[in-house]
Amino acid sequence: MKLKLIISSFLIALSFLSFGQSVNYRLKMEKPQNHYFQIEMELTDFKENEVTLKLPVWAPGSYLVREFSRNVDLVKAIDENGQLLSVNKKSKNAWAISKGGAKKIIVSYEVYSFELSVRTSFLDLTHGFVSGAGVFMYVDGHQEKTGRLSVFPFKDFKKVSTALSKVNESVAADGEQTFTFKNYDELIDCPIEIGNQDIFTFKAAGVLHTVAIYGAGNYSVERLKIDMAKIVETATNVIGENPNKEYTFIIHNVVNGQGGLEHSNSCTLSVNRWTYEGEEYFGFLSLVAHEYFHLWNVKRIRPIELGPFNYDEENYTSLLWVMEGFTTYYDELLLLRAGYTDENNYLQKLQSTVNYVEGSLGARLQPVAHASFDAWIKAYRPNENSSNTTMTYYSRGQMLAALIDVMIIAKYDGKKCLDHFLQQLYNKYYKKLNRGFSEKEFKVELEELLGENLDVFFAKYVNGTATAPLAQIFAKVGIQVNEIGSPRVSFGAGLRDDGGRTTVRSIRAGSAAEMAGLSVNDELIGCNGYRVDRTSFEQFVYGLDNGESFKILVARDEVLYELSVKMTMYDFPQYQFKVLEDDTKEKLRNYWLRKIAK
Repeated sequence: MKLKLIISSFLIALSFLSFGQSVNYRLKMEKPQNHYFQIEMELTDFKENEVTLKLPVWAPGSYLVREFSRNVDLVKAIDENGQLLSVNKKSKNAWAISKGGAKKIIVSYEVYSFELSVRTSFLDLTHGFVSGAGVFMYVDGHQEKTGRLSVFPFKDFKKVSTALSKVNESVAADGEQTFTFKNYDELIDCPIEIGNQDIFTFKAAGVLHTVAIYGAGNYSVERLKIDMAKIVETATNVIGENPNKEYTFIIHNVVNGQGGLEHSNSCTLSVNRWTYEGEEYFGFLSLVAHEYFHLWNVKRIRPIELGPFNYDEENYTSLLWVMEGFTTYYDELLLLRAGYTDENNYLQKLQSTVNYVEGSLGARLQPVAHASFDAWIKAYRPNENSSNTTMTYYSRGQMLAALIDVMIIAKYDGKKCLDHFLQQLYNKYYKKLNRGFSEKEFKVELEELLGENLDVFFAKYVNGTATAPLAQIFAKVGIQVNEIGSPRVSFGAGLRDDGGRTTVRSIRAGSAAEMAGLSVNDELIGCNGYRVDRTSFEQFVYGLDNGESFKILVARDEVLYELSVKMTMYDFPQYQFKVLEDDTKEKLRNYWLRKIAK
């Protein structure tokens, strides 16, 4: 067996074409039902006596250390003569190969892939999906090397969809298709869909777009061509140019969609297979707009910490509220500009976002800059107490984007808006300096555009947890913001039906439930001597007044406890947005809501 493996690997080595120092890959999927991708790397003319290979611990765009190396098996290496080379594990995601006198190193390994999400890889008999960060190793210190990737689809898979540049359009007899990449960053920034996916194309903003859809669904190709093109055109108009010649959408139609993940010239979307009709369809278009807008905001307009990437550990930045929050603001705004929603609907959604943010206890404890920085340890690892202590940088960033947009519009009397600020960042840092910006530089650029010192704004609303003067700022564009929240009697615990039991899902800090000693996961059994379920108990507490007391019986770790509860008041902030009948602000309001051409 061992001799057969060496001879086979030697023949593989001879099949690689390489000129000078290079890194080339071969991707196979010989038995999809076992969920393993087989990867072979050829390293040519590396001078070091010891070459270290690494696999990223995270995927750019998804801020969580996922420990991809846990899925790697059977790491082996041979030289150009088929002789086995020593492979030693240096760390959780690093393998050291003693090269000796070898001119070529051929490395082989397998990656278990059975998690279908936008950030992880998957393989079975229906299709394969490759998220490169968890599949392709890199040579430490040589991420800048160009190379080729040859994909060998399983015999029943006929199509390969990726944004990587294809060497030629012909497909080899064994199904091999070869692609090139200019560096490792580009290789793993281009996800790959392999199978029998539905593929169609459209052209928008001068760019050829390819859409690859895996899974059945109620989608219409002709409708998607029209609507996705309109989103692309509208998004491109924000910055004024599209940096790509080609772009690829990979869409997975599944039971439970997880959202999307952006890349420089592609994205992956995961949606419910029946999402293409009714209100859910507009949610899909919003997701398209969000991930597409990222090709500017995050992939090119970006914090300096987000590229070149350190794949070994967390890459911390306090600016995710700009990267994700501004993009969330635009995904709704783009639908308005493209004509898929109207003024009233847009204001209702913005109102809902503001109410969610300002009504969250976490918004008073965690500044949005901290939420951005702590994404690695909090945002992707929520627990039962997260709603009491954290705030999403998506929603709070969206709200701040709206405020900044209005501030710019008012400053320039409807001749400039947030679009122009993003253009300023794009032209200076991406096109001219070819780098990201620091937190300080971002603030300085915004101050320069607004012509004012923003120390107080950032101290209160970015690095602090104060409530912004919503009514004062939105009045500048003729939007009246009224506080309509009022104190109300509240129990303060969320319940769920759990296999015939009623259990506690969440508890609000400072609530009557918390003061009584109730805990998450407690089973609620009785109230005032009577058996209750979720419905009967919620009906009971909704009818109580402030200060009224009662007893509940709960089970915790199979031990029964009787708790005394005294109802309390909770002041839940709530705002209402409405258009002011003020002709002096109509021009600015119309400009903000894009009811007139800019």
